[in-house]
Amino acid sequence: MEPASLVFGWRTAILLVVSAQVLVLACALAVAPRNQVANASLAALLLVLVGLLTPYTIGFAGAYDAWPQLTFAPFAAPLAIGPLALAYVCAWTERPIRPSLCVHLAPAALQFVYGVLCFLLPLPQKLAWANGPDEHVSLVLATLAPASLLAYALAAAASLRRYRRRLGEVITDEARYSLSWLTRALLALALTFGAWAGFQVWEVVSGGLSYFQRLPLYVVIAALALYLAIEGWRHAGLNRPNLTHAEDREQDVTRPARDWRGMGERWSAQVEAAGWWREPELTLVEVAARLGTNTHYLSRALNDGLGQTFSGFVNGLRARAVREALVGGDRRPLTALAFEAGFNSKASFNRAHLTAFGEAPSVARRRASDPKLRPRRREVRRKSA
Repeated sequence: MEPASLVFGWRTAILLVVSAQVLVLACALAVAPRNQVANASLAALLLVLVGLLTPYTIGFAGAYDAWPQLTFAPFAAPLAIGPLALAYVCAWTERPIRPSLCVHLAPAALQFVYGVLCFLLPLPQKLAWANGPDEHVSLVLATLAPASLLAYALAAAASLRRYRRRLGEVITDEARYSLSWLTRALLALALTFGAWAGFQVWEVVSGGLSYFQRLPLYVVIAALALYLAIEGWRHAGLNRPNLTHAEDREQDVTRPARDWRGMGERWSAQVEAAGWWREPELTLVEVAARLGTNTHYLSRALNDGLGQTFSGFVNGLRARAVREALVGGDRRPLTALAFEAGFNSKASFNRAHLTAFGEAPSVARRRASDPKLRPRRREVRRKSA
């Protein structure tokens, strides 16, 4: 009986082309000089995703029919996807994964060891195991994989939310460093979980799926891997603000109470008078140094004393300056006024103006230039009464 020959059809071609591109980008990320922890985590995640695709890439080509010894070849460890995704997000948000990544990867390591032990069995025992007990083991692992992915995606989303809350404590342009692409990546992970869970339910209900029936799932996984690789490479060298000064408030639990309101009012008046808020790259660290205090005290004075974040305080001054220019009849474009006031993006300006005055800057301009839109004095008196 002649051995089966390999057939490189369109299914193999799709997965192979994607896998090759992802591997190239993973290697580039692994040697990227900046953000090394984050890029290394993503490179490892991409390798795991390619490993997950490999059995189907070679399976559609007939490799397992040609060489049954490949059964149980330990290419895939899907339980590593979630921990590595969380490690990648935590590296960007400066929150190390707790406990250590090795602990989170322990189930994936056990999964890999199981595959290696099965792969080392003699061929007759290997095939007997694959068609017997392994069906139950595979069902359990296949159920745990999407559940693990969902749990870690939720943990990563929580880490990203905490990062964005801290961001407003030290810089004024949160949109610039909000890591918005990570939100899209987490959404892609959530969609992948949905597809994976759906196929798992289908497999349980139908009593098993063939390679060809599972193809759409692995196309989704391939798309996820390629998307993460491209986005990761695009942002591999991104500058990040230093958030080490956004300390936790618990540091002051055992210290005497301070007049945070008085300190906040005094320092805010000094910042406003000095005009530092017009500097686009102003940070909490710089302001604290100029005021002769530390970042923790300044943050507490703004937060507890004035009920504002550093970003809200500075951008509020900037928005008020633009508002006063509009009321004064300045006809320059809104973007010119915003940049002069210290904003470094239109999005930050629009958001700050809306927060401060409850309306978009364009509405404020129309109101300032058209007397008909200005509230009448009687109306103002009636509202104040």
